[in-house]
Amino acid sequence: MKTVTVVIPNYNGKKYLDECFKSLKKQTYRDFHVIMVDNGSTDGSAEYIREKYPEVEVITLDENTGFANAVNVGIKAADSEYVFLLNDDTVCDEKVLETLVKTMSRGKKLFSVQAKLLQLKNPELIDDAGDYYCALGWAFSPGRDKKSSLFTGLKPVTSACAGAAMYRTKLFEEVGYFDEKHFCYLEDVDIGYRARIKGYINACDPDALVYHAGSGTSGSRYNSFKVELTAGNNLYFIYKNMPVLQIIINLPFILAGIIIKHVFYVRKGLGMSHVRGIMAGVSKIVKNADRRQKFGKKELLACAGLQLELWINIARRFGATRV
Repeated sequence: MKTVTVVIPNYNGKKYLDECFKSLKKQTYRDFHVIMVDNGSTDGSAEYIREKYPEVEVITLDENTGFANAVNVGIKAADSEYVFLLNDDTVCDEKVLETLVKTMSRGKKLFSVQAKLLQLKNPELIDDAGDYYCALGWAFSPGRDKKSSLFTGLKPVTSACAGAAMYRTKLFEEVGYFDEKHFCYLEDVDIGYRARIKGYINACDPDALVYHAGSGTSGSRYNSFKVELTAGNNLYFIYKNMPVLQIIINLPFILAGIIIKHVFYVRKGLGMSHVRGIMAGVSKIVKNADRRQKFGKKELLACAGLQLELWINIARRFGATRV
């Protein structure tokens, strides 16, 4: 049994795979196994990796089932203490696994630790250095597009960005796996938030570096596909993860957040995509009403602490550059 399983979900990412797998072969930490879950690619990705990297375990799915389901398949196939989820359009620093394993060994309450994701084309700038959630109903990364040198030292976050994050495998049984109903977007915020409700910690370790091309599957930072999915998934996230009283407390903030987002997307020419996303979110809630979290005393106390963070994170959000 290896200590770490690297799980790489792939969908038509053949052009990125060589650099990604080459960076894994250079790792200073060697006690790991690699699983690539191919999400119904049509570009020959699976065949290419089987031929060029025979040491990699390739699991093929018949169709694109989304990020959440693909990583679940990989996690459930893993036989290791930790799983390291890694986007296919990334290049890892040679010490990233070594650094993250050391960090995870610092405490059993750590559910996940992410690497500092840097922009592949502008490596002095951050792609993601930890994700947060605020009372406006927004998930955001305060480091986005800021200088890497500004973000140092291990710090707690609402959730780890699953594009390059290590998770404690056994805790998935308690926290639950990634929710495949998200398909993609906010699925990592969802699972990180659920871990927080259970009393666990998520963190970002800026000493672990991964370089990210970004939007390797969807194609751009803002597009109709992303806007619709994120808008719908966000409503679903709120329904699932907040007790009724917490939803009522946050409702004025959530409504304000939706309005601000809508104005932003209208200016981007994506207003109708945002509306369709909200409608899809309502439909997703109705169809998946049974997926709501169960809130016992421990979970309610954790939600009370998280509520303070949701308010504090409004201020943190307006120090960021990302809507």
